[in-house]
Amino acid sequence: MSDRHSLRQALTTHPWSDAVHDHDDRFHEECAVFGAWNVADSSAIAALALHALQHRGQEASGIVSYDGKKFSSHRGLGLVGDVFSDPRVMAGLPGPNAIGHNRYSTTGDTLLRNVQPLFAEFEFGGLAVAHNGNLTNANTLRRALVRRGCLFQSTTDSEVFIHLIAISLYATVEDRLIDALKQVQGAYSLVVLSQEALMGVRDPLGVRPLVLGKMPGAAANDASGWIFASESCGLDIIGAEFVRDVEPGELVIIDRDGIRSVRPFAPERPRFCVFEYIYFARPDSVLDGVPVYNARKKIGIELARESGVDADVVVPVPDSGVPSAMGFAQESGIPFELGIIRNHYVGRTFIEPTDQIRNLGVRMKHSTNKPVLDGKRVILVDDSIVRGTTSRKIVDMVRAAGAKEVHMRISSPPTRHSCFYGIDTPERSKLLAAQYDIEKMAELIGVDSLAFISFDGLYRALGHKGRDASQTRYCDACFTGDYPIPLVDHDTEFGPGTA
Repeated sequence: MSDRHSLRQALTTHPWSDAVHDHDDRFHEECAVFGAWNVADSSAIAALALHALQHRGQEASGIVSYDGKKFSSHRGLGLVGDVFSDPRVMAGLPGPNAIGHNRYSTTGDTLLRNVQPLFAEFEFGGLAVAHNGNLTNANTLRRALVRRGCLFQSTTDSEVFIHLIAISLYATVEDRLIDALKQVQGAYSLVVLSQEALMGVRDPLGVRPLVLGKMPGAAANDASGWIFASESCGLDIIGAEFVRDVEPGELVIIDRDGIRSVRPFAPERPRFCVFEYIYFARPDSVLDGVPVYNARKKIGIELARESGVDADVVVPVPDSGVPSAMGFAQESGIPFELGIIRNHYVGRTFIEPTDQIRNLGVRMKHSTNKPVLDGKRVILVDDSIVRGTTSRKIVDMVRAAGAKEVHMRISSPPTRHSCFYGIDTPERSKLLAAQYDIEKMAELIGVDSLAFISFDGLYRALGHKGRDASQTRYCDACFTGDYPIPLVDHDTEFGPGTA
């Protein structure tokens, strides 16, 4: 048996690569948050914005509104268009103030009780919370809160905020929130709605994104309408003006008196998630002043400079590989072609999930454009390799379509570490790049050559001279293992240095 055959058989039969896990062979979105203050039809505006932010979470969606007298809430499992399709639902969410959330579960099961925004009645009135990210000390805090008599209604780490606010001895909602924030560790963008204010906050390192916008046609008193959203594309769809990014460690408070900023934390070097530029954010968003589409094209340009190869066509693995493949083709002079077509209407399989159907699952999402591939030397451009099972199947499809050679180029460095800050990644033992070197990975997925962008190439594409570990403004822990926020719960369970 050849070495290549042995390796490819290992990829097929190894328990961490069984076809049942193909849906896990991608980095999954974190979550989306949204908030509107003094905006006419705020719940309808929230639903539109959540639709634009659907790529950040497809498991569940929810909206909580406030009309000056009472809070109203609707949450459901499924896509935004399904959860809020009934006009009666929207009519039941009145008021000029609302927050919303799209969920992809990184902690907690996919159950209705885990769907956000979370809402609770406090002594000061109602409060709703929407959270994007992961708290790295949530379990530690949860155990302490349970010992104090707190009763948790969900299994999501976001509920920790609710209980910390509830037990705080401070008088105002703002101070109670700050008290809670100072006890948590992790990555978070948080939108909070009370009877008196809408608040948006990012963790001190700014790992997760949050932007501030202004809305024309405010609901009352000729005052401005204000918007919080995970990405700027959530502003564009509702006609809101982008104002700025909420800064790392900043708490922005919007109430009847206007808008103000509070800095409850000591300044730290920001560590924004670099994978937002590579994969997560929508291409038409602008994050931290950087247009995502431009960044991805520049990554492709750097990738071509570093790992060019003679070929006939550059083919993206849709959809995330498209801008980088365009940059690669532009720099290399090799034609860009859509050799793989993605079916955008595939959800969970409706067929009995036998082994045969699981093995055909990738064909439900992707099909080859044979005239583009037949007899060609093909460069496949993708954003990442996680487990490797999907990459192998796509390569097999391309070869079956007649490709003479298949070279894969990846617009991120090798993913060798798990994320603990809000991205759903497999444990490290299931990451292909954590187990094999690049040559072995190439054999496993069946390509003639495989190359990843270098750290310096990635950082050059984002406007820097290269990666300086002491100066980097990005979190790239999934590539480097350099975790900028302590992994309290993980280290308690597994011991330091085991991530």
